[in-house]
Amino acid sequence: MTDPRPFVHESVLLDRVLELFAPVPSGTIVDATLGGAGHAAALLEARSDLRILGLDQDPFALAAAQARLAEFGDRATAVHARFDQLATVVAAAGAASQPIVGVLFDLGVSSPQFDRPERGFSYRNDAPLDMRMDTTRPRTAADLVNGLDERELASLLRRYSDERFATRIARSIVHARPVTTTAQLSALVVESIPAPARRKGGHPAKRTFQALRIALNEELDVIPPALDAAIDVVVPGGRVLAITFHSGEDRLVKERFRRAEDGGCTCPPGLPCVCGAVAEARLLKRGGWAPTAEETARNPRAASARLRAVEKLPARPVEDQR
Repeated sequence: MTDPRPFVHESVLLDRVLELFAPVPSGTIVDATLGGAGHAAALLEARSDLRILGLDQDPFALAAAQARLAEFGDRATAVHARFDQLATVVAAAGAASQPIVGVLFDLGVSSPQFDRPERGFSYRNDAPLDMRMDTTRPRTAADLVNGLDERELASLLRRYSDERFATRIARSIVHARPVTTTAQLSALVVESIPAPARRKGGHPAKRTFQALRIALNEELDVIPPALDAAIDVVVPGGRVLAITFHSGEDRLVKERFRRAEDGGCTCPPGLPCVCGAVAEARLLKRGGWAPTAEETARNPRAASARLRAVEKLPARPVEDQR
């Protein structure tokens, strides 16, 4: 799929990503959210002994990434896939002959997806109510808005954006159906929220659009299995990095990385482990990394980013697991 407009997305925490992958052995890094290939290209430029296996579910992003990575020849491969298919893609690529030494997740929606009105991600422009990251999938945000009942809509808004006025918004949507455009939905949300609440916290429709986007693209549902698969496929000494942009994503990454660190230990804190849990990885920093003030000034969308990382541990001998 081609598009005459460039897919321009500034890679967040790029220097930190390069620093964290610098110690990994030679092999392949899986860029599970390839986007415009900013991180991927920088890694290939920094290390001539690395290859990139990139995944992206957005056909427009994939085409842009393939064009950007063309100069690296067979050192870069781009696949149309969502990152919860990571294990399958790695197996098909033949990881046995090229060890997986790292996996990178840059979660959330990209700038080009937001900035192109026809994608329907933004409440700032009038466009069809789409919001699909993978435009080959049939279901759109309009299907959710017009297909869920009032209770289901309200639950969705509360679950994915903590919307205080979820019930009022859901009721307005149901009464106004069919709702087919971003402008129509945005107006309904604004009208549903009391005037005092509309004066603070940014645009009143921000949370509703976020919730619909997350639900439609199953953004949070696919994170835990994808992280587990990433930790599973990397070799000892390999690293898994995840960049998040809101608390829901960060909470899931923190939980999965913590589980990899303690092996899912169920023993009381402060006591020796007797439950047989086996650690798979070590945290590279508790709390993770945030962008520098300089990066945030240059790219305001980076302000909410958080990077967490783990390193795969060597497998313990069988006798040590008894």
